[in-house]
Amino acid sequence: MNRILIAPARYIQGPGALGDLGAEAARLGRKAFVIGGRRALDETRATIEEGFGRAGAEAVFETFRGECTVGEIHRLGAGARADACDVVIGVGGGKTLDSAKAVAEVCGLPAVVAPTIAASDAPCSALYDIYSEDGVFERSCELPRNPQVVLVDTAVIAKAPTRFLVAGMGDALSTWFEADACDRSSAANLPGGRSTASALHLARLSYEIIVEHGAAAQLACERGIVTEALEQVVEANILISGIGFESSGLAASHALHDGFTILPEARGSCHGERVAFSTLVQMVMENRAAREIEEVLGFCLRVGLPVTLAQIGVVDASEEHLMAAAMFAARPDSIMHNMPFPVDPGMVYRAIVGADAIGRAYRQRCGDWADIPTPDGSA
Repeated sequence: MNRILIAPARYIQGPGALGDLGAEAARLGRKAFVIGGRRALDETRATIEEGFGRAGAEAVFETFRGECTVGEIHRLGAGARADACDVVIGVGGGKTLDSAKAVAEVCGLPAVVAPTIAASDAPCSALYDIYSEDGVFERSCELPRNPQVVLVDTAVIAKAPTRFLVAGMGDALSTWFEADACDRSSAANLPGGRSTASALHLARLSYEIIVEHGAAAQLACERGIVTEALEQVVEANILISGIGFESSGLAASHALHDGFTILPEARGSCHGERVAFSTLVQMVMENRAAREIEEVLGFCLRVGLPVTLAQIGVVDASEEHLMAAAMFAARPDSIMHNMPFPVDPGMVYRAIVGADAIGRAYRQRCGDWADIPTPDGSA
């Protein structure tokens, strides 16, 4: 099996970068179909239009309706064709960007993504997730290429609710542990090859950055300011974790996340919040060293990521209820089976209960704040 690494063709990050969106789009086409969430467009449209005017390009705006469904992709694709657009831009959160990437593919157009929150590593990927109208995960769809441009305005990110930045750290938290599991099992990454050394190091780097700078970045975001810590964490959440997960592989953490989406009460939590708790479950499945688990627990408590079922909205911890999520997570075609040992629903259920018990005990001992060691073991 060949080693394969994939990445976006062009990545731009910095305060005020959104003003360059028109110039970046004009490198690819003259008329852009801009898909955005209602709030995202309210906050960015004037800046985008001004940038397009300077670039001598045209933008047509369309509001995303909230779920990346097959129907929504078809609706948006029809709009892009009707307006004769030659480039597709997504502005907003993960599901908006996934929809934009899907529309670009079905229309045969280049894709540009401009996240307004750093809540996941989805912007850089050659992948989009399909959900039902009710928000239940259905399947992941691979794309033949990554976005041509990923543009991240950190001043916009800093003004967004801090919860989204923290959720992005939760998504990035899993990257190293899933990459490590896939490397040990020789599982294929998303483009169908083995991980390169570069991708594995990036996966580890994303973990190290969020643990070292996550709390400082969170404080900066709470005050709406861009600091070097915020810049590094945004890059870790979006670019470094994005390359790390895609070119190293996914395993139990994201499989468990998908399982939790079938529980209606869990859908009120963010993607990265569910992934953070699921990472603890994966660590229990692997019987990771207590030192590693405590490092992750301490980080989660310090920035406010969930470490218990109740914190992702799941208060019914009965075996019947949790087994539904476990069975979905461990279905035969699931990425759960990228783990370096056989996995069945019973193992997943027991690990969920075990992780919840550990998280509850740690919160009782430490409260909602913990001094955390750095990844090299120093205090």
